[in-house]
Amino acid sequence: MKGGLGPWLVATALPVLAAAGRTGVSQPAPDAPAVELRGPEGETVRLADFKGKVVLVDFWASWCAPCQASFPMLDRLYRQRHSDGLEVLAINVDEERQAAEAFLAKRPHAMPVFFDPKGHAPEAFRVEGMPSSYLLDRRGRIRFKHVGYTSSVGAAYEREVDALLAEEAPSANP
Repeated sequence: MKGGLGPWLVATALPVLAAAGRTGVSQPAPDAPAVELRGPEGETVRLADFKGKVVLVDFWASWCAPCQASFPMLDRLYRQRHSDGLEVLAINVDEERQAAEAFLAKRPHAMPVFFDPKGHAPEAFRVEGMPSSYLLDRRGRIRFKHVGYTSSVGAAYEREVDALLAEEAPSANP
């Protein structure tokens, strides 16, 4: 890794990955930051475009061992619950796109993948380590946060997604 986000992630990831647990976000739930993401072809997507849906924003890197375990689980969750209103946005933070592409070539996926080599989105979310994920409710508020990944996190995602999907959609006039 050269400069940029890499050294910051390594410095912050080790203590966080040791904990590898779930952290509930205190109430009231903060709004997710207004970020723009770049897709594989350079297209721009705004996180705000997903209001009205439950969104799981996941930050990952090819060099992150827990990311290798969480990526297929997130894709499975996306495939199972997308028709219910769940979006999963997998945001890669590798500085070199080739590393991300090699990772993806070994892992067929349906969930959308975005690329942020300069780390603007993880900075806006104040990511503490890899992987980090944020579950947003239909209003775009951060309701759950996970840093690291273990099998228990996968079960927590399912419970939290179920709870957020069961909540009433916001009215047109909030």
